[in-house]
Amino acid sequence: MHFAFTEEQTMLAGAVRDALTSECTPERVRASWESRQPELWATLAELGVLGIEVPEAQGGLGMSACDWVLLVEETGRFAFPGPVIETLALAPALAELGENALLDEVCAGEAYVTVAPEGAYVPDADIAVQIFQVRGGEIVRIVDPKLEPVKSVDGARRLFRVSGAQQSVAADGLAVSRRATLAASAQLVGISEYLLYKAVEYAKERRQFRKPIGSFQAIQHHLVDALLKIRFAKPVVHRAAWSVATGDPDVDIHVSMAKCFASDAADVACRKSLQVHGAIGYTYEYDLHLWMKRAWALRAAWGSSAEHRRRICDAVL
Repeated sequence: MHFAFTEEQTMLAGAVRDALTSECTPERVRASWESRQPELWATLAELGVLGIEVPEAQGGLGMSACDWVLLVEETGRFAFPGPVIETLALAPALAELGENALLDEVCAGEAYVTVAPEGAYVPDADIAVQIFQVRGGEIVRIVDPKLEPVKSVDGARRLFRVSGAQQSVAADGLAVSRRATLAASAQLVGISEYLLYKAVEYAKERRQFRKPIGSFQAIQHHLVDALLKIRFAKPVVHRAAWSVATGDPDVDIHVSMAKCFASDAADVACRKSLQVHGAIGYTYEYDLHLWMKRAWALRAAWGSSAEHRRRICDAVL
């Protein structure tokens, strides 16, 4: 068995990276804290990312989690603003429900949908034409929702407390939750890689005692600590993507492990990158906090590391 991504999958990820390199700059990410950036959303739609797991007969690409996990890592690498996780989690469920008209608009980037676990704050509910909640193994649609804004640590991730009548829909809530948790894990990996990249870049430029600080062993140890966490997390996330795509019997364990490893990698990458940057890393004007705050937000989204560890323990023991 060949345990690697196909050439097509890596090329698609490369295309997304190239597009986001020119479009989703740190300046655009910072601007998204003040106002939405619909042009960025249109970029993902043009690349087919939003409908990647929607069947071809319904206007999507008919691909699987193995095909989009690398793409979501790229959105994390660029701190992409917008409900990427929620859209990828919901789009296949909308296909199951036969919501073809809505699905066409979602895949084209012309309409937003969002979802959250029951009791959790809902991202981007103010722009969503439909809002869903996962309640155990089922999904409910919120009818005539009432929104109350909630302050988020990540200004580009707008959160709302949502209330309203609930309407059950005939879609698999567990599948939606798995896809969302996997997507959050993949974004955390991409964020971690970017934070490490920025720390290495800074360590090459910043000089002390007439030498780059990256030449000091203490700095190298910080960077290697982060690298090891990322290197251990990536294959766990990719394994979970394969399990989601193939319906592995242990898919829930694998997805929970992915969230644990990715969350831990992001935690270490944040701390080590901040340590290497020193005082400048604490400033609002420097871009580092944009990625760190996204990581902090996503570590809590779709189950914290502690919650997923408990699920793993329950399943194993």
